[in-house]
Amino acid sequence: MNLRGRNKISPEFSMSSMTDIVFLLLIFFMLTSPAITPEALDLILPKAKGKTTTKQNISVSITKDLQIYINKERVSNSALERRLKAELSGVEDPTIILRAEEGVPIEKAVNVMDIANRNKYKIVLAVKPE
Repeated sequence: MNLRGRNKISPEFSMSSMTDIVFLLLIFFMLTSPAITPEALDLILPKAKGKTTTKQNISVSITKDLQIYINKERVSNSALERRLKAELSGVEDPTIILRAEEGVPIEKAVNVMDIANRNKYKIVLAVKPE
């Protein structure tokens, strides 16, 4: 008489399902990892349909020789704030456009920004497009 059962359980394990799962996880992380960049900011910026209404009220330029110009007219460093106040008095929403050449010490640009901040003027930094 045969006492062994017909349904014998095999101790072997099939690795094909495990490799399928690992392969799918590998593909998932390979596809999603370029989308995750921690040092980049993902900003959705607003779009405008019309023209901008910002007009240039006054331009302050600083050259490499540390000469300061207001609208192409040379001004001394001591008279800068007085001239800006005179030029922008009575102007609604006064704006200063600051242009500084490469190599100008940061203190000179910050001085103009401080003057604008003290007098509640808007300041726009103009940079050369690359």
